[in-house]
Amino acid sequence: MNEGPRVNVLPHLPGHAGDEPLSGLQLPLLYNVVYCSRASAAVDEAAVEDILHTARRFNPLHGITGMLVFGSGIFFQWLEGPRPAVRQLMENLRRDPRHSAVVELSAEEEVRERLFPAWDMERVGADDIRDVLSDALDAAQSPQHAKVLRGLLDELEAGRLAELRQV
Repeated sequence: MNEGPRVNVLPHLPGHAGDEPLSGLQLPLLYNVVYCSRASAAVDEAAVEDILHTARRFNPLHGITGMLVFGSGIFFQWLEGPRPAVRQLMENLRRDPRHSAVVELSAEEEVRERLFPAWDMERVGADDIRDVLSDALDAAQSPQHAKVLRGLLDELEAGRLAELRQV
């Protein structure tokens, strides 16, 4: 059965060479922010679910992925995506009355793969944060990411992020 001529359905992509699919494709420049904030007194489980619901609608439209940990009134979040979108989201968070004392622990821009490619915004239980950070560290290809992740694990081990482990 003759299916006719093969047509390359791949769009023209920067770095796409010849007939090898995606060969030479450059990884995107991604911006990531890791931050902690204190939740306002009004934040309860329903408010956290509302935040996740909003993030799961908003983030895919803006190329943002990441994870959220909530425990003992503390938000801990890793965001990654295009710099303008992540910076705008951080500004939105600073204005959000559900957050106070927003502290950026890390902000970097680099060419790399996403750490959370399939997570438009995934909630990680406070008890699982060590495992998530360890898995991300094991998968980190960037020395900068490894340094940040190792630092966060050290902070967690030293008890300086102990509130994240208490639910």
